[in-house]
Amino acid sequence: MTGTDVESLCLKYLLTAGEASGREIAAQLCLPFLVLDECLRKMKYDQLVVYKDTAQAGDYVYFLTDLGRERARRYNEHCTYYGAAPVSLKDYIASVRAQSLEGQSPSIEALEQAFEDLLINKAMFRRLGPAINSGRGLFLYGAPGNGKTSIAERVTRAFGRYIWVPRAIGIEGEIMRVFDPAVHDEVPLEDGPGILQQNRIDRRWVRIKRPTIVVGGELTMDNLEISTIQSTGVSEAPLQLKSNCGTLVIDDFGRQRMSTDELLNRWIVPLEKRYDFLNMRGGKKIQVPFDQLIVFSTNLEPRDLCDDAFLRRIPYKIEVIDPSETEFRQLFDIMCPMLGFTYNEEAIDYLIENHYRKVNRPFRCCQPRDLLMQVRNMCLYENAPLALSKEHFDDAVENYFAVM
Repeated sequence: MTGTDVESLCLKYLLTAGEASGREIAAQLCLPFLVLDECLRKMKYDQLVVYKDTAQAGDYVYFLTDLGRERARRYNEHCTYYGAAPVSLKDYIASVRAQSLEGQSPSIEALEQAFEDLLINKAMFRRLGPAINSGRGLFLYGAPGNGKTSIAERVTRAFGRYIWVPRAIGIEGEIMRVFDPAVHDEVPLEDGPGILQQNRIDRRWVRIKRPTIVVGGELTMDNLEISTIQSTGVSEAPLQLKSNCGTLVIDDFGRQRMSTDELLNRWIVPLEKRYDFLNMRGGKKIQVPFDQLIVFSTNLEPRDLCDDAFLRRIPYKIEVIDPSETEFRQLFDIMCPMLGFTYNEEAIDYLIENHYRKVNRPFRCCQPRDLLMQVRNMCLYENAPLALSKEHFDDAVENYFAVM
């Protein structure tokens, strides 16, 4: 950051706050007070601010002069941002390289722990393991209701738990926000033993859980480009940049508001080269890392969605198949206590024989939970004890499979 950049943030903050001590300004900008103090002294020398009062430990309360207010308004016309001081694009790129998924190789134990709350057979694990280890693209396809999205959402757990992301990036006077509480889970550090320990952390960076961002049918081309609020001049990073060092799940691929061709053409080069080009508000084009595990989840046939050129760039295509009868029964055994039921093998036998085998209905991983929820709601409505019975399953099946 240049001295002008820091001056701009200070003046815009004081224009909004009215007055503030040097330490309050430093906290707002996430900069060390000793670094900011020199800038504030220069601003006073340039007659942009004056001392209004003294503060603790050699600090002062600052107030804008008429010249300072005029300059702050000029800065505001370009961009109203006065949050954490942005980091450089160079530092951000270095941070992505240091925290990249590609440099990691999750063990079998790490994968088992990541998927411990899902029922996944050994054959599926054997296929998922190398795909996750690659840190690159992955297609999950198959019939709806077999856990494709659930698998995709847990992939990130196999890697390191936390990463650091900047609150904002500064690029030749433009500011692009990266940290987004809507998709990033902040994990603050525990307070250290003293001030010196706390000052070792650059507070312009935020520690978050390694991100897993899931987008579905709402995805549009605008989400993949830098967006700028014209009234404020503040830019927002696109989804793929916010998901760097984590996982980006394109759920229900093929059902987005944008065509699959648009998405594939936009990403065909980034998937190959592992970098992306973005256009800033002023027209400048920047190169940024494209460093995440992209998971396309769909119940459509991949060959019907994209051509061979794109499929080649997604090295792993894994079909999530229907559960076996044994696995189907296991799912009932797992879900029953979670929903307050006692497992009733006779009732489950009746359900499978009469509502699956006789009508040649395929098993789906979601059905044990969904059918049990139907039975549970029925029992609660009738003010009856939670229990599995043939009659309850008959009613649940009639409701659940009415148009399926």
